[in-house]
Amino acid sequence: MSEPNPRSPPDAGALQAPLARLLRPLVRLFVRSGITFPALTDLLRELYVNVAEYDFALPGKDQTDSRVSLLTGIHRKEVRRLRGAGAPVSAVPAAISRTSRIIARWVAAPDFTEADGRPKPLKRAAESGPSFESLVASVTKDLRPRAVLDEWLDRGIVTLDEEERIVLAEAAFVPSGGGSQQLYYFGRNLHDHIAAAVANVLEEKPRFLERAVHYDGLSPALARRLEERAREIAMEALQQANREAHAACETDPGGEARWNFGIYIFAEDARADDAPLPEPKA
Repeated sequence: MSEPNPRSPPDAGALQAPLARLLRPLVRLFVRSGITFPALTDLLRELYVNVAEYDFALPGKDQTDSRVSLLTGIHRKEVRRLRGAGAPVSAVPAAISRTSRIIARWVAAPDFTEADGRPKPLKRAAESGPSFESLVASVTKDLRPRAVLDEWLDRGIVTLDEEERIVLAEAAFVPSGGGSQQLYYFGRNLHDHIAAAVANVLEEKPRFLERAVHYDGLSPALARRLEERAREIAMEALQQANREAHAACETDPGGEARWNFGIYIFAEDARADDAPLPEPKA
């Protein structure tokens, strides 16, 4: 299959208004977290050089300081200092990877789910049938199930019911605010959403599904009701996608490709974010 033909990128001036809207919540996070404008400028300078060096290299030609400087507007001396830092690292931290794989199996594999698709409460160990030990062992032999259980109990990922069975908690799907796991997925999920949207802007035909249903002028009560219903629909879709992907992976030979299916829900009082956006520059 041939690759889609890229079209001319949108005019820089036309991008300023949507860019300001996109960056506004990030700037709010930066200010609250103590990331100053000079610190952000240093990071952006490094990223500009990195992207120009790795993503805009000409086939069969060495990327030069002059060309990177031309593409980015950054002085050649700065380009020379910043080049060669390597492409951004996208590896999943081992602890997060293991946790995600175990939870994904718990909510997808038929042995560990109820008839309605809910994850089963599991005994710690069992001579036959599913147990927490067999769940962990089916994903990794490098961890002791007891160590995983102690960590998950401490983090609130699982709880114990009245029969001392291990129950997967909602915290498994909603990591604690500001924790390392949430911050990892914050970067990963926003990256993939923005990457899909950018690809659709640059290509003649949209390559990825990137859509939203939106209604304005609602009463707060209706907005809350729609948000609750959307959560139910979203969880059903995510669990179904996870089950099908998990089953398909059982016979997949493996490779370098990756896939991400995400859903977001947002609701707000429109007055909460109605500050005027910067005027586009001529």
